[in-house]
Amino acid sequence: MERPPSVDQLARSLAPTGLPHPLTVEVAREAIRTDRVAEADAMARSRIRRMLVPVINATGVLLHTNLGRAPLAYSGVADYSNLELDLATGTRGSRQAAVGELLATACGAEAAMVVNNCASAVLLALAAIGTDNGVAVSRGELVEIGGAFRVPDVMAQSGARLVEVGTTNRTRLADYRQAVSVHDVATVLKVHQSNYRIVGFVEETTVAALATLEVDVLADIGSGLLDAACPWLDGPPPRWLDGEPAARQTLEAGADLIMFSGDKLFGGPQAGIIAGRQDLVAACSRHPLARALRPGGLVLAALQDTALAYLRRDGLAIPFWRMATTPIEELLARAGAIAGCVPAVAVVDTEAVPGGGTLPTVSIPSAGVRLEGDRTAELRDGDRPIVARVEDGATILDLRTVAEGDDAELIDALRGLDRP
Repeated sequence: MERPPSVDQLARSLAPTGLPHPLTVEVAREAIRTDRVAEADAMARSRIRRMLVPVINATGVLLHTNLGRAPLAYSGVADYSNLELDLATGTRGSRQAAVGELLATACGAEAAMVVNNCASAVLLALAAIGTDNGVAVSRGELVEIGGAFRVPDVMAQSGARLVEVGTTNRTRLADYRQAVSVHDVATVLKVHQSNYRIVGFVEETTVAALATLEVDVLADIGSGLLDAACPWLDGPPPRWLDGEPAARQTLEAGADLIMFSGDKLFGGPQAGIIAGRQDLVAACSRHPLARALRPGGLVLAALQDTALAYLRRDGLAIPFWRMATTPIEELLARAGAIAGCVPAVAVVDTEAVPGGGTLPTVSIPSAGVRLEGDRTAELRDGDRPIVARVEDGATILDLRTVAEGDDAELIDALRGLDRP
């Protein structure tokens, strides 16, 4: 019986995989323990795949939660920054000030601040503002979104007292007015339904109507559309945005505070943005939870870059908007070029979707290539994984979510599927 190699010898043979030595040692030990020495290289490769790696998103889902939602390009040099230093006075400053001012300007608010994600923003706003009296929420907006985020649970953790109003499908202003007078409600929370729609015999109360009540109106607008007019794009707003609540218009309608995600329609890093009345934002920033939920310097720097692109009205500098608004003719031309290089694929019309719990009933005309059979596992197994989708037994690679510079890599991967 052949004696297995030493752990050190096998670990050193795995050095070309690029794994640090402590990890190759782990792989080597496992390979020897399970009598899979011959598979050690494949095991090391599998270990790499369990780490975060860049992928090509060919699913047609623009804000794919499993793939990090909005694509983000950010890099910085190895420098210190004035994260919490006031350069004018030389004294300690606020990490919220610089980016908060930019975000406030971008969405037309008096002030703004940043936390980890939108759930954190809702939690902090309720904890800072909604704990003295009841908070009224429509029964049709007591939603659960991905990751078991439930509005009633978040309210309970914040210490706010939930007052349910209306019914699942119809909530009128009179329902809120009764809650204010009978249940000592001083705050109303309006929640974007995000990843589902109720249609048919329905009625909801607008922010403008809620603003007629003498209470604080908080609005979780979810997806982070800054302005319904999309002034950062050439031409009119895309039709698929119709009906999506936007930060500027929600504040103009009378909301006192809004909360939204940074990594959805905003197109930045994962973050939660709170914007609105200066005194309410200040109350949030003073709350003890604010420190626990604050973002790091890298997130703030990436948000700053994204906010500046909006203020320059340079939508093409934001990868999400660049992909979402690429003309269908360009996508068809790219698909034709790929098909011309890979005879096994055919050009196909497709439908992309926003994704990420955004605009659940909306699709966006797109184009891609079609390959017979389910080849998704093989595509994911490449040096740079390619994530595609399967429809009617065929593999579809939707180009709306693929950067144009990645087409050559797609071609190589598709050609490789037919190689022995």
